[in-house]
Amino acid sequence: MNPEIISSPQNQNVQLMRSLATQSKVRRKEQAFLAEGARLVEDGLRSGFVPRLVAYKGTISQRASETLDFAWDVKKDTKSGFPILQIEDRLFDELTDTEASQGIMAVFAIPELHLPEEPNFLLLLDQVRDPGNMGTVLRSAEAAGVQGVFLLPGTTDPWAPKVTRSAMGSHFRLPILSWGIEALEALLMDMRVFYADMDGEVNFWQADFKAKTALLIGGEAQGASATGLKLAQNTLRIPMAGGTESLNAAVSAALLMFEVARQRQ
Repeated sequence: MNPEIISSPQNQNVQLMRSLATQSKVRRKEQAFLAEGARLVEDGLRSGFVPRLVAYKGTISQRASETLDFAWDVKKDTKSGFPILQIEDRLFDELTDTEASQGIMAVFAIPELHLPEEPNFLLLLDQVRDPGNMGTVLRSAEAAGVQGVFLLPGTTDPWAPKVTRSAMGSHFRLPILSWGIEALEALLMDMRVFYADMDGEVNFWQADFKAKTALLIGGEAQGASATGLKLAQNTLRIPMAGGTESLNAAVSAALLMFEVARQRQ
């Protein structure tokens, strides 16, 4: 194990982790993100991604201790040179916004995952700004069999810590892409694009999702942008009882995605 305990906030690795935790521009520049928690770090390692570094604190949970042991095994088996660093507890806690940190985190390169050659089930997120909703949507998308998620302008950074924690490892297995509008339009040319709207024309239970399908999910407050709406040919509504006017983006997306999955099974 590493005998040195890092206690200086000026340490270059500490500065990198702090910047990745708080600044999307640094995540873009470094093409890296901070994965926090035993489950997320282990998911990255088991998915075959070699971290740039792993960090832990002295008062580590049992679950995180097991992940740390696995990280040492990966380092040894792959003969990778990534550092495994112990951070002073106080300093480590300054790097996280969770109330009860498990005591382990890692820096991973943003995965370069690719679409299948002929995708038939895509998700488009347009101005979804809540990090918790975004992470839940990504987790549900993986579970429902979505082959790729596209982010339109105005959507929150998918590599922010709150998003990655909520997605529970889906970032390592699900292509998350930001394409220019012309490239996206070309990809969607032979797909039916459905937009979820409270005044949608078709009840989503009655829509036909067996053909190539893309679902457009708009933001929590304003819905989809004008750019996003131009991509959609069909609007869907989710019938609701009582006085509820709408569902949040994560719930709406999950209902629609699993209806696509149900029809195809």
